[in-house]
Amino acid sequence: MALKYYHAEPAANSLKSMIPLFEKGLEFESVYVDLHKFEQHSEWFIAINPEGQVPVLDHDGAIITHTTVINEYLEDVFPDVPLRPRDPVGAARMRYWNKFIDEHVMNHVSMHGWHRMVGVLARGIESGEFEALMERIPLPDQRKKWADARSGFSEEQLAHATAKVEYAIDKVEGALGESEWLAGDNYTLADINFFSHCGMFVDRMFPEMEVTTRAPRMTAWKERMLARPGVKEALAMPDHTNPALRTFTGEAR
Repeated sequence: MALKYYHAEPAANSLKSMIPLFEKGLEFESVYVDLHKFEQHSEWFIAINPEGQVPVLDHDGAIITHTTVINEYLEDVFPDVPLRPRDPVGAARMRYWNKFIDEHVMNHVSMHGWHRMVGVLARGIESGEFEALMERIPLPDQRKKWADARSGFSEEQLAHATAKVEYAIDKVEGALGESEWLAGDNYTLADINFFSHCGMFVDRMFPEMEVTTRAPRMTAWKERMLARPGVKEALAMPDHTNPALRTFTGEAR
């Protein structure tokens, strides 16, 4: 059995599937893909994942992509340390939250990250070089996202995204009033998903929301997440982000 994990910094998608690897105590080869140098669109990486996106899990030559799929795969193949409830109702709750986060949280938080970080990188690339880089991106939606980041997202788009994040925070706060973890009494992939895409940094990214006051249960949940051994190990992975651009990954270390 050989596991190889292609990833970027310990944040967002790369963090989401990195945490389960550590929580399950799995040995894996870490392969860093430098997004700031567009390695995800290089020939060697496109040969692994034609969509040109991280992370990617290689399990004995079987290539698994998309974080929610990767995490479910890890549950199926390595069930000894469960991160998915064994009962059908619990598993359904977990999948409900994953669907909500994937469809109604991730992209809206991501827009602010792209606006504040990727936009700076995109505008620093000269025109001819930028167009050449865009031609190498396999997914049309990703090309558009880079173009939008370069030109700047509109105030209307950013306000809409902020409202979606606020709704998600309030929804999570309500759920945590009923159980210790998002999907019930057990720590699951749903907690890992929300933490990686929002809960880990939302108080830093949106200080105007006053999250610690607005969502005290979510704030306590975040501390429980940070105390998890797999979370600690994942967050200790190397972070090559320019300290001035660390919207997601925090203060310079």
